[in-house]
Amino acid sequence: MSDSEQHDHAHSHAVPLHILMGVILALLVLTFLTVAATWIDLDEWNIWIALGIALVKAAFVGLYFMHLRWDNLYHGIVLVCALLFVVLFIGIALMDSVEYQPDVTRSPTRNVSP
Repeated sequence: MSDSEQHDHAHSHAVPLHILMGVILALLVLTFLTVAATWIDLDEWNIWIALGIALVKAAFVGLYFMHLRWDNLYHGIVLVCALLFVVLFIGIALMDSVEYQPDVTRSPTRNVSP
């Protein structure tokens, strides 16, 4: 196989620098929003807000830095759907554990006779 034939089989995506900088800026803003979401007490919504932001950040990383944006559309959809299901499973598990938190943090009372 000649060098030109090998070069034709290589798949590389030259992503413009302004797109990469935009994605990095978006990731930094979303990271700040994740931290800022902890400053406001929204009860159980804090979990969903943090997980939603994490979903968007993971989708950005997968689509742009792993080049799924320029791959087959099916692969990007599978990634985003898989991330969505992970967020749902973690969110439901955390909501369930929050219901039992008062039982975990309550110290057991002992009847100690003098």
